[in-house]
Amino acid sequence: MRRRALLGLAAASLPAPAFTHAALAQPAGLPAQPIRIVVPFAAGGPTDIPARLLAEELGKVLPQRPVVDNRTGAGVVVGTDAVAKSAKDGATLLYTTVAHSALRAMFARLPFDPLADLQPVALVGVIPMVLMANKDLGANSLAELIALYRASPGKYDYGSAGNGSALHLAAELFLREAGNLRVTHVPYRGSAAAMPDLLNGTTSMMLDVANNTLPYVQRGEVKGLAVSSARRIPQLPEVPTFAEAGLPGYEAYTWHMVMAPRGTPEAVVAALNQTINGVLAKPDVQQRLADLALQVRTDSTPASAEAWLRAETAKWEPIIRGAGIKPD
Repeated sequence: MRRRALLGLAAASLPAPAFTHAALAQPAGLPAQPIRIVVPFAAGGPTDIPARLLAEELGKVLPQRPVVDNRTGAGVVVGTDAVAKSAKDGATLLYTTVAHSALRAMFARLPFDPLADLQPVALVGVIPMVLMANKDLGANSLAELIALYRASPGKYDYGSAGNGSALHLAAELFLREAGNLRVTHVPYRGSAAAMPDLLNGTTSMMLDVANNTLPYVQRGEVKGLAVSSARRIPQLPEVPTFAEAGLPGYEAYTWHMVMAPRGTPEAVVAALNQTINGVLAKPDVQQRLADLALQVRTDSTPASAEAWLRAETAKWEPIIRGAGIKPD
């Protein structure tokens, strides 16, 4: 009895084993050092929130939770440049949006090449937009809105989140596809700043990402005339797609993508892709992102993400150049 008591005291005096994330098995091929995810947008915004959710979930399967680094400036140029010039080891990643596909056309000179210097890792998902009209505007459908604009070229204004924003590009695509309609663009510093003028009728319409538009449409404060996705969205089942409303072929999204410096070893990129897809496949993660109206992609590969980026770049560059869009 005395011997067992002494053994127990000896054991109690030893330091407890440290059970940390570092003790977990790291997926093969991933960088050994902590991962930094650069977000070229402000903290707390619609891009930063999903990026932090992804970092949180990755921290459950990696030895250490990735650090989110908000690098803003010159649109997305400063943050993107930081990743393009970082070590090609997979430890520094970029979490970016459709803004990336507009860079070459928007800026006369860049310190990096958006396609040549950065490698898509995974397409996280897409967020459709909703075309909203002022509730007192004499148009109750997309066809009526187009007819109104066609009958009075240059009379009406539309708002956006700023020059070259996804909302601006989507609106310019709509105007072109509807027959090169003439509606004056009024840029604001974000869609939240633009909304009051849409509500009071200073501007006639605006496209915005679905998660921002839902409360206004659902409360009847604005008219929801069309959604920019191929299918209707569950949150607004009564709002038709652009194709259903009479403009076939029109689709526009803001999308989220993880990228790495070009030249990062293929094995590392593949391991990152598989790990990100695994996290995105979790039902609770999908639900949390769905609450943000982000339609998750869990089957993207580096090759398919690359094809997506190049297709989006080819889609938006003519719109930007044709409309003469320049950064603020």
